[in-house]
Amino acid sequence: MRVALIAPPFISIPPKKYGGTELFIGHLAEGLKQNGIDVVVYATGDSTVDVEVRSIYSESEWPLQGEIFSNLKDVNHTFWAVADAARDCDIVHLNNAPGLASSRFADIPFIYTIHHPHEEGLSDFYSYYPDVNYVTISDFQRSLETMPNMQTIHHGICIADYPLRPSKQQYLSFIGRLAPVKGPHLAIAVAKETGIPLKIAGEVQPLFKSYFETEVKPHIDGKFIEYVGEADLEAKNELLGNSLAMLFPIQWNEPFGLVMIEAMACGTPVIALEGGSVPEVVQDGISGYVCENVDHMVERIRNLSLKPTLIRKYAEENFSVEVMTKKYLRLYKSLCGEQDEVVPPESVISAAAKPGVAA
Repeated sequence: MRVALIAPPFISIPPKKYGGTELFIGHLAEGLKQNGIDVVVYATGDSTVDVEVRSIYSESEWPLQGEIFSNLKDVNHTFWAVADAARDCDIVHLNNAPGLASSRFADIPFIYTIHHPHEEGLSDFYSYYPDVNYVTISDFQRSLETMPNMQTIHHGICIADYPLRPSKQQYLSFIGRLAPVKGPHLAIAVAKETGIPLKIAGEVQPLFKSYFETEVKPHIDGKFIEYVGEADLEAKNELLGNSLAMLFPIQWNEPFGLVMIEAMACGTPVIALEGGSVPEVVQDGISGYVCENVDHMVERIRNLSLKPTLIRKYAEENFSVEVMTKKYLRLYKSLCGEQDEVVPPESVISAAAKPGVAA
């Protein structure tokens, strides 16, 4: 079996810093390779993933310099990739919406992993391609869509990349885009209320520079509230692994949230506000706590007693690359006519069935 994984043409695979979608593609590509699958990744030429890489754009471009030009670049890259993959691949696995339009012109199975939050305009666009096999990254995300062929496959990470650190230091951590929906201002409030220092890592995107300047930067003193910039894998391990807990005070319906499973892999509990996929990812009382508000987060932190070894075990059993890859392999094989080897996942639904409703 030969599988084409098509990435957006903006960030390398794997990403050097920011890039949840690109991290997912890198993990899946290498997981498939370890299972004997012939994989080609269509991405930027500076990608270092350990499989075949094809590209027409040699370098990454992030942050994007112009929306119109970038959209054209995405279309150009993706249509070229689909045309190239259609020559010798058995499956085309898309990770960007423009590729759906090209699915009309290739007579092979298409899979599209939905990395974006729900938007009516995107859902309307998806409805024109009912033959595509859609993968949602959480049951919450799936419950908002109506395409006929859908199933949920949670993201997984390479657990070995995140050393378990049983002993923690006296600080809290926050990693994410420094944007209102991610709630860094609430993380600061939690830290001040508990009296526990906070270390913040994340990207300040141009769109949210004003927010950062007014809601986050005034609190940064380099001691109690510390901003360490963007974090690569080494920095994430240091920051997450040593912290008492990672704060995830989101203000939107998060489709998944990779950083939650990165923290849990380090044996660090996640203290999160409920929203979107959070209750699916965080097992309350085992790998962290799902909280109602800031006061609830403060209460949980003050009474924190979760065991790092059990937190990591939960991550290994539910969110490893191996678990994720097996589920994608099952889907690939079913689309290639190997149904006799397939056990349909519990989360497969049709347009007539939603979570909690019998199909």
